[in-house]
Amino acid sequence: MRSVFLSGLLLLVQSICFGQSIAELQEKKQQAAKEIEYTTRLLNDTQRSEKSSLGKLRLLNNKINQRNTVLSSISNEINIYEDFIADNILAIEMLHDDLKKLKHEYAEMVKMAYKNKGASDELLFLLSAESFNQAYRRWLYFKRYVSFRQNQAVIIATVEEVLNANIAKLEQQKQVKQQLIEATQKEKQALSKEQGQQNAELQQLKKKKRTLQQKLNEQRKIEQQLEREIERIIEEVTGAGGNAKSIEFALTPEQKLVGNNFEENKQRLPWPVERGVILEHFGIHQHPVLTNVQVQNNGINIATERGAKVRAVFNGEVSRVFGISGGNTAVIIRHGTYLSVYSNLREVVVKKGDKVSTKQNIGTVYTDEDQSNKSILKFQIWKETTKLNPELWIGR
Repeated sequence: MRSVFLSGLLLLVQSICFGQSIAELQEKKQQAAKEIEYTTRLLNDTQRSEKSSLGKLRLLNNKINQRNTVLSSISNEINIYEDFIADNILAIEMLHDDLKKLKHEYAEMVKMAYKNKGASDELLFLLSAESFNQAYRRWLYFKRYVSFRQNQAVIIATVEEVLNANIAKLEQQKQVKQQLIEATQKEKQALSKEQGQQNAELQQLKKKKRTLQQKLNEQRKIEQQLEREIERIIEEVTGAGGNAKSIEFALTPEQKLVGNNFEENKQRLPWPVERGVILEHFGIHQHPVLTNVQVQNNGINIATERGAKVRAVFNGEVSRVFGISGGNTAVIIRHGTYLSVYSNLREVVVKKGDKVSTKQNIGTVYTDEDQSNKSILKFQIWKETTKLNPELWIGR
């Protein structure tokens, strides 16, 4: 029974250690697959335009990144299943050895019983006892011996049952591993195709360096205008003539409550659109086409579908609704000491001073009909004059 216990313990530990890992990997893989599917939809929309664009390239980059996430998750799953299989093979070997010993012991017991059958039988053995107590003890011996033989047969049947279950589980694990290997091949083929598309798009865009540099300059102007509007809001709150970079918001108790609640919901805020993928991340990073050129993004750029509604990420008050040259319309909402900024909107359904609630519609994302039919929401979060990474605040 030692091997039965050890093999059971081995499989139990295996299940506890790896069960959660498999679930986490599968969830990560499914999330990446959903993003790939949605990115493909957005790419199909942009294909209506024959022009190459940064939007297309960034969608392809995102798709490739998510494809690599899927491949990484599958690879980790395969490694875990290889550990499953190795542990199960060890458990099966232990059970085989245990079963062999149990059957040998049982066979020897049957032989002994057969040899002693004709000696005088149980009755003669009992009658030859010198006393009643001795006869009673001999009777108990026979009873225990019979019970032991029966238990030995039950143990053998139990071990065989566990062994067969482990063999069946081993075959199932091997099948899952093979399915994962086949899935890896399909994902690699898809990745290779997407990398070809990425390279072709990149080569086309490299021919348009002057246009890309011009757009980059326009983007910098838009960011500067947004920063000026945010500084105006801070000046209004702290008082004209004050140093907006050093004076904190003077908040009412109600505004402080909203601000505190905003902070408590870090990593749980809803996305500003119902569905989307992040094409450009927060901070300074290399331009995808222009060499030796860095791009600074004060927020994140989210690609979404045509006509997507923009939502407030938290309760607050609309502080600004204004037009930006080259950037369409922007909305700034104040949440206590925090500000959320939504730009590149086509239609806005709120005005300055409006109180808004979480997920309330504030407008529609602008779709670039002349370029690549892309619909990009530019989203920022500030705490007073400090730029924050929105990806650390919205839920994933």
